[in-house]
Amino acid sequence: MTLQQLKYVITVAETGTITEAANKLYISQPSLTNAIHELEKEMNIVIFNRTNKGISLSREGNDFLGYARQVLEQAAILEDKYKRNHGGKKQFCVSTQHYSFAVNAFVDLVKEYGQDEYDFSLRETQTYEIIEDVVRMKSELGILFMNDFNEKVIGKLLKSHDLEFHLLFTAKPHVFISREHPLARQSVITNKELEQYPYLSFEQGEHNSFYFSEEIFSESERKKNIRVRDRATLFNLLIGLNGYTVCSGVIDEKLNGKDIIAVPLADEDNMHIGYITHRKGILSRLGDSYLKALQAYITEK
Repeated sequence: MTLQQLKYVITVAETGTITEAANKLYISQPSLTNAIHELEKEMNIVIFNRTNKGISLSREGNDFLGYARQVLEQAAILEDKYKRNHGGKKQFCVSTQHYSFAVNAFVDLVKEYGQDEYDFSLRETQTYEIIEDVVRMKSELGILFMNDFNEKVIGKLLKSHDLEFHLLFTAKPHVFISREHPLARQSVITNKELEQYPYLSFEQGEHNSFYFSEEIFSESERKKNIRVRDRATLFNLLIGLNGYTVCSGVIDEKLNGKDIIAVPLADEDNMHIGYITHRKGILSRLGDSYLKALQAYITEK
């Protein structure tokens, strides 16, 4: 087994076809096919299912892919540490819930390391996908929150996948509302006062349970619910419908606009916002720099 073979497998999985992967890797299709067959034979597994409709990852191939990414990530970290990436393209990926400070830190990272060639990814995505990205080493870091309600479920999931949660800061829950909202002038808002307004939250796909919610769970019934997939839509609905969402209270006018404000929410558990890493992984120089940028914005908040 070689690093090159692992790279071949990952490229085929990402492109979905041998033809496209071969073109991307600048090798012939027969050479790529033979390399994958040799790896499957050596590992005694079937990585890809072959049909007349094409190829797809097998169940054991999907597991193998997660380990392959880990190996390549660690190899890249070693090269970065000792070769300082001379002549190579810098790569970094972070997966996160929808936090402005995570975006701002990413901007700082690109400004610091994006002078030449680079391939950076910022994935604002669903909670389960954040965990899955770090498990498979698709992302070095995942940013999410835990509280008394979801900690048992999320914590158990992290432990089962050999992940660690590192606390960044503890925040008191706030309500994001429009500056023109009827409750905007209050110093504190209660769940009772919010009952008549639409509650906006980020949709969590097939894992759309309270435990994976990006917003804190409330025992108070929310009669009007709207789920969205992206930040811009959520903020537009906050303004257009006098809706609200529950968050950490860290707000950035450059990203969220001047029309959105944060007001403390009464009678809810604190949010413990942090990042997750793989126990077997080592943070790269870019990962360390991203964490330092995060800490700078958290200190300013």
